[in-house]
Amino acid sequence: MENCLFCKIAKKQIPSTIVYEDEELLAFKDIHPHAPVHLLVIPKTHISTLSDCNAGHAPLLGKMLALAPRLAEEHGVAVGYDEDGAPQRGYKTLINSGPDGGQEIYHLHLHIIGGPHPWRTER
Repeated sequence: MENCLFCKIAKKQIPSTIVYEDEELLAFKDIHPHAPVHLLVIPKTHISTLSDCNAGHAPLLGKMLALAPRLAEEHGVAVGYDEDGAPQRGYKTLINSGPDGGQEIYHLHLHIIGGPHPWRTER
């Protein structure tokens, strides 16, 4: 896709802050983060939406999702436990699909969003 922003990022035609790369995937920092940590994981091959995937994409989708805990750990937002066993920190994963799903760029991407939320208050 010649006009796809994420294809251009994957081909390094547009700069990004890359945090992970292999033959199939690229992960980089979101330029409009919604949290202290906001990363995007994309396949280097163009797939417009999650709805365009089929069973043949399962290994790629699994690899994308399995990368999330590793990147969360590397960026200090992985779930950890205090001395009483209570969970600390955390992150969420998100794939927007289509206009009603909030997708803005039509290249499949997985958001990894973590860190303290601006709306969170101490209890």
